[in-house]
Amino acid sequence: NPQKKMAAGNHSTVTEFILAGLTEKPELQLPLFLFFLGAYVITVMGNLGMITLIGFSSYLHTPMYYFLSSLSFIDLCQSTVITPKMLLNFVTEKNTISYPECMIQLYFFIVFAIAECHMLAVMAYDRYTAICNPLLYNVNMSYQVCSWLVVEVYMMGLIGATAHRVCMLRVVFCKAKIINHYFCDVFPLLELSCSSTYINEVVVLCFTVFNILAPTLAILGSYVSIIASILRISSTEGRSKAFRTCSSHILAVTLFYGSIAFMYLQPSNVSSMDQSKVSSVFYTIIVPMLNPLIYSLRNKDVKVALNKIIKKRLFC
Repeated sequence: NPQKKMAAGNHSTVTEFILAGLTEKPELQLPLFLFFLGAYVITVMGNLGMITLIGFSSYLHTPMYYFLSSLSFIDLCQSTVITPKMLLNFVTEKNTISYPECMIQLYFFIVFAIAECHMLAVMAYDRYTAICNPLLYNVNMSYQVCSWLVVEVYMMGLIGATAHRVCMLRVVFCKAKIINHYFCDVFPLLELSCSSTYINEVVVLCFTVFNILAPTLAILGSYVSIIASILRISSTEGRSKAFRTCSSHILAVTLFYGSIAFMYLQPSNVSSMDQSKVSSVFYTIIVPMLNPLIYSLRNKDVKVALNKIIKKRLFC
């Protein structure tokens, strides 16, 4: 009896999905595989390198780099949730993913996407405190405060992912099994539902608005105060140094929020879904690869710490 079968277990008659991937053109499979393999290798090396450098260099044991280390961990995990499966799909004939595997991928993707939104806001608050309240910086950004902020970032991710997962349990998948995406994301999955997805869409909208709007407002508020403070600095050198400490973060924020907002704050129809694959590539693969490069290439402290470690190793 199909009705009994539908009511049982995970409310779904589908045991596996087929991922449509980025393109169906056979001639593009190998070039894309090599490109994304290269991107993943750079992501792993860059983020692991950043975590290791910050961990081993006492010169970088400050709140700013503590948060940067957490951001690198989030980027590394986010990329690892998506890219290996995507790479496998480029070299296999049938891009299948089981229902449990798909739900696990969706859950952890949401955890780290939300965590990154809030981590960028925390990093903006850190810069605001350093530039606008430098005398109170050590009090406002004590080890306990920094630890609590990082815990709260992960809690936001876990709460958001759990809410989406609970809502996904009520979705009945009995239509086509092909997900029009290269990983299990919320909107492509909801397209396959043959039950009402109204509640899911409301939950997605509420969480997306909160997890993008609240951090964005916090970042904008921080930077309005930062710019006002910088403009009050009399020396040109002081102003340029203050701008330098913020420029990397502004670039990382623009890349991440721009692509994620384009993906989620637009109507979910098939044509936009094809467009949004490109923005998804940005925030799931390109941004995690670029973040360590942005923060290391534009940062004097990281270069100094790296030189110190290299000299110490050579001397040893």
